[in-house]
Amino acid sequence: MLTGVNVVLAGGDARQLEVIRRLTELDATVTIIGFDRLDTPFPGVTKAEWTEEALRGADALVLPPVGTEDDGTVSAIFTDKEMKLTEAYVSRLPAHCQIYCGMAKAYLKKLCAAHQLKLIELFERDDVAIYNSIPTAEGALMMAIQHTDITIHGSTCMVLGLGRTGLTMARTLQALGAKVKAGVRREESFARAFEMGFEPFYMGDLARQAGNIDLLFNTIPNMIVTAQVIAGLPLRAVIIDLASKPGGTDFRFAEKRGIKAMLAPGLPGIVAPKTAGRIIANGLIQLLLEDQRLRGNEP
Repeated sequence: MLTGVNVVLAGGDARQLEVIRRLTELDATVTIIGFDRLDTPFPGVTKAEWTEEALRGADALVLPPVGTEDDGTVSAIFTDKEMKLTEAYVSRLPAHCQIYCGMAKAYLKKLCAAHQLKLIELFERDDVAIYNSIPTAEGALMMAIQHTDITIHGSTCMVLGLGRTGLTMARTLQALGAKVKAGVRREESFARAFEMGFEPFYMGDLARQAGNIDLLFNTIPNMIVTAQVIAGLPLRAVIIDLASKPGGTDFRFAEKRGIKAMLAPGLPGIVAPKTAGRIIANGLIQLLLEDQRLRGNEP
């Protein structure tokens, strides 16, 4: 149980509703900020305004999946009011307060470091990222079906990167009957791709390998789908970039050449917000319980 743990949840989208629900089930003291247009009732939850004083006494500050923007803005779809996490706000947090988000940009990392506050990026955890890869793959499939005039079955698909998301994506495509080409960098990834029945190749050979594919799914957050690669793609090909912004695709050149290319980060929150929220909540609660035990406050 989280009895006595004061959690302030600021901003976010529909995923945060599941987080709020799970926290209240475990008897945490929950204050939500940036939810003034939310009609869903949460008994026992306190609604507050975005003020410095509202953060005083927080044991945990839970921010949206993408922590803050580069200027400190906290995204919040349930309010029209601007929310910014500044030095003044962070200075009100107790020294033991931990800040949670999905992934943090440089602004938030620098802010937390300056105030010696522990910042935890949930999406960096293997378990959270692997669970999140399921709605990501489903959302990518939805986009592929919407933007092609062929079936996934029998198509030739390319997945770049066999990390936590890429592996789920490749396996899902294969299960639907697609021929899957997997771009990798390491020998062990090449061996695993071969063992799983994919057609592996090393990333250095990407331009040549991309000559006859229907769908390209990129999970690498570096510029990997370059103009050279796109120039060799057939015009029927569709690129779905699942990497975090700005992605790993030269979208300008893709548009110039007439190749359909889409950046699609944050798919779990779009296609399955309840499931995605549950994934975030489970990871968050596990960490809160662990912190509670370490501080000797377990009831």
